[in-house]
Amino acid sequence: MDLRAALEHDPAAKSALEIVLTYNGFHALVLYRVAHFFHVRGFRLLARMISSVGRFFTGIEIHPGAKIGYGVFIDHGTGVVIGETTEIGNNVTIYQGATLGGTGKETGKRHPTLESGVMVSAGAKVLGPITIGRNAKIGAGSVVLHDVPANATVVGVPGVVVRLNGERVDDLDQCLPDPIEDKICALEKRIQELEARLAEAENKNNG
Repeated sequence: MDLRAALEHDPAAKSALEIVLTYNGFHALVLYRVAHFFHVRGFRLLARMISSVGRFFTGIEIHPGAKIGYGVFIDHGTGVVIGETTEIGNNVTIYQGATLGGTGKETGKRHPTLESGVMVSAGAKVLGPITIGRNAKIGAGSVVLHDVPANATVVGVPGVVVRLNGERVDDLDQCLPDPIEDKICALEKRIQELEARLAEAENKNNG
């Protein structure tokens, strides 16, 4: 299923053999599944050693304790980090530089849960024991610290939902808007309004 996912999601893939021989995301998943096999059977040191070998050769770090479904595609995966208590459903796509990590404060379940069909774009950071709902999309470079509902699109730092079930949740014009820029624009507009009112009050006083 992992191999099929790579063939389906990457238009650059010409054959299954090419993926098996050259795709570091596929290699990382294979080594993770071997490491996870030993991890759940109590061979924790061996599992971590296999994980370290995988990180060395692929540039992708997946803790053997993570729970990962099938049909997962890690595209150009260098820099991807998946923490110990992360849970990933089926048919999830993760792009380069994404982090599924903790905030450093929790114990126990401290990494995110990604339900099936989720896409995490390049450089995104999904942090803490939060849940990303089925078929949600995390925009490139976003930092997500709170739960995301199913079928939502999240962008920004911190991440906010800008689309839900294919519909915009505001009047923004872009498919992946910048919520920080929108807030700055709103502040600039408010400053202009206050400056105009202040100038009007000064004119009245001078008059």
